[in-house]
Amino acid sequence: MQKQLNCRVSESVWSALQKEVERTGDSLSHILEKTVSTALGLEHHSIFQVSTSGALVQGVFQGCTRVSDLKSHGDFGLGTFDNLDGEMVMLDGRCYQAGADGITREAEDDWTTPFATVTRFETDQTQEIPFVGNIGELEQFLNSSRPSENIFVGVRLEGFFEKIDLRAACKAHSGEDLVAATAHQSEFTFENIEGTLVGFWSPEYAKTLNISGYHLHFISKDLAKGGHLMKVKARDLTAMLHFETDLHIAIPETEAFLQADLNTDPTEALNIADKTSSEER
Repeated sequence: MQKQLNCRVSESVWSALQKEVERTGDSLSHILEKTVSTALGLEHHSIFQVSTSGALVQGVFQGCTRVSDLKSHGDFGLGTFDNLDGEMVMLDGRCYQAGADGITREAEDDWTTPFATVTRFETDQTQEIPFVGNIGELEQFLNSSRPSENIFVGVRLEGFFEKIDLRAACKAHSGEDLVAATAHQSEFTFENIEGTLVGFWSPEYAKTLNISGYHLHFISKDLAKGGHLMKVKARDLTAMLHFETDLHIAIPETEAFLQADLNTDPTEALNIADKTSSEER
């Protein structure tokens, strides 16, 4: 929720602000929020990401960043855990693991992740969505609210899910890549359940860094169930969007990452791993 601030500033500060508006082309509100956030040590509209989607496709599943470190960079996001052990959902500063049975538990601060994306979520735009019968319809609603094809967007959707199909990656076997590891993923369905979808929309140009398009994880209102979104039918949704203009990536120093071939296009493998069920493969 955004607040309105009224205050007095000196002529010199006002002049400097006006020059910054002219120099950058940004609004005065944007410049003020960014400047104050920096002064207070807050990351302004910034994504913090561990590793890359290309590395994940190649099977770089070794945890390299602790959950406690993620929390220092954001209060909202998603990812996975060491050796692809379940789905991560971070909501309101708390981090959860959705396991193979779709049951969630709160992650310990010393658990590690090989891939995660987090931000400090602040709602920039809100949209009410009365009903969606599938993911395609949901994406159409969200697309109408995105201001550009070139910035990242944090997405938070709260409401009632008549039917939601989810999956959770199971702990990977040694030597597996992402497609092989998710071939034995766990899949499950919940009906008539309230909850929240947490995730991001990423531009096409970022496909070697993050999963392009929408990437969403679910957690129930009671924080007891969750997983990676596969299919959805929902009503009375409130969609909150957070526009991201900075991206920070922590590059792992693990041997697996340093030796991985990251020059290939991961799109096809990501589409198989993230958007198809075991039966569709």
